Formats: sequence, structure tokens, C-alpha cells
Amino acid sequence: MSLKEYREKRDFTKSPEPRGDDGHSAARKKTKELFFCVQKHLASSLHYDFRLEHEGVLLSWAVPKGPALDPTVKRLAMHVEDHPLEYGTFEGVIPDGYGAGVVMLWDEGTWTPESEDVDAAIKKGDLKIRLNGYKLKGSWALIRTKGWGGGSKGGSSKSWLLIKHKDEWAGPIDITAFAPLSVKSGGSFLDILKQETPDLWQSHRSAPGKQGGEMLAKIVQKVLDLEKEEGRSTDAAAADAGEDDEAAKPARKTAAKKTSVKKASAAGKPAAARKAGSAKAATAADAPAAAKKTVRKK
Repeated sequence: MSLKEYREKRDFTKSPEPRGDDGHSAARKKTKELFFCVQKHLASSLHYDFRLEHEGVLLSWAVPKGPALDPTVKRLAMHVEDHPLEYGTFEGVIPDGYGAGVVMLWDEGTWTPESEDVDAAIKKGDLKIRLNGYKLKGSWALIRTKGWGGGSKGGSSKSWLLIKHKDEWAGPIDITAFAPLSVKSGGSFLDILKQETPDLWQSHRSAPGKQGGEMLAKIVQKVLDLEKEEGRSTDAAAADAGEDDEAAKPARKTAAKKTSVKKASAAGKPAAARKAGSAKAATAADAPAAAKKTVRKK
């Protein structure tokens, strides 16, 4: 596993993303505790970056429509470059260059392989996993397809599918619409943007001479457009769950409070996530649990 491709794509004098610590990654190889996260990334388009800790790095897939709790829904997941472990807790604004946009820590927790040999499963293109996060739990599968990037023979295809297995955590709720906020800050893209670039936000334009200003202005507009769209989607998801709009508002506020994560160092953060993602910890608004209740009522 290497961070070479990850580093080649980024200019760390402009990007706030972590460069990655090879020594830290090597030390982490010895532990059996595995971290996972999903980062909601509004760049040229909105997508969800699904990341699994393995051999000192984060294996990564870009999921355009985000994870689905419905086992009948197969979500495209494009295999991308490995990321450093420190990236797993990153949330913020990338002002320019590769991946320019806003990154939200949408979910985090721990994962365990259900495949006996992870490396062999990845090579074969059939990785079965169990997640214990705030929003995503239970059994899942990552299956390589013969899509973009070449055929499945030899593991050359970058096209995979992320599929939820049928279990107690499966359900009909659209989890991306029902629980759209950050598990780190409890906020939206708009909140992250306001916090990190207040001057830009107030003027809705870049400061004279500010590097990447034009790109940031575009990011602002994308966030505004998405806020409107997600406002409609969240209300629709709440209605599907049997809640009216007014009843859903306090539930979403409670979700944000429950899913906020205390600040920790990059090295210690995965451990914090493990504690928060344990069975004894509260889940994000119990969204998967809500899905279960909906299924049982039917």
C-alpha cells in the first residue's frame, strides 16, 4: 500500500489535506482495530468517499450517490487512490487544485472483514465487511464489476458496487437524505464553509489577489444550490419515515448533537471513533433504527 499517487495529485502548499505520516501508517499495521469513514465531498460534483483502513492506509472508493440501506439498491463505487489514515478525520475546505470543494465527515466508526483474507478478496473483487458507524452498520459487500477501467480479470477495473446485505440494519430509508449532517461538527456544508472562510462567505466573492479565489466563489454557489436541494430531500425523507416536517426538525437537531465528535489528534482520532462507534454509543439519530421500525410497522 502506498501514498505515492495520493501525494502526486496534490499541492500541499495550497491544500489543507494531510500529507500522511508513513511512520504512523506503518505502526498502525500491527493493530487489529480497523477504522472506516465516509466523507461527503462537494467538488466538481457531489459524491461520498468510502474509506476502509487496511495495511496502514485508507482504501478508498468514490460513491456518487452515497451508501444505500436498501439491499436491492446497488451503488456504483469507483476505486480511487489510497489515502493516509490522518485523512479519515479531515473536514474542511479545499480552496484550489485537485478535489477543490468542501469535505464533510459524514460517518465514521470501525469495520471488520467478513472475508477471511482481505488482500485475496480485494484481488478477487469480492470484499465482504461489517460496519459499526454512526449511520452505517451491519453487513455490506464491495463487488468489482467489468465497468470502467478494464475487465475484472487481474483486478484492473476501477468500477465496483457497494451493496447492503439484508440484516437488521437494512431498511427503506434514504440515509443520505435522512441524516445529511457531519458526525464531527454536526453541521452542513454551509456551516463548514462559514467557519473556514468567513470573509469569503460575507462578500460571496474572493478577496483581491487571493489564490484560488475564483474557484472558492464557485464553491460558495455550489453549497448554496445544494442547501436548497438537501432541504427538500431531508423533508421528503422525514415524511417517508412517518414524520411531519415540524416533528422532524427537533429530531434532526438531536441527530447533530448526538453525532458530534470531540476534537482529538490525528493519531488518536481513530481510537475516538472506535469508542463512539461501539454498540454502547448512541447512533446518529438512530436513523438505521428508524428504518427498522418502519419495516416492522409494515
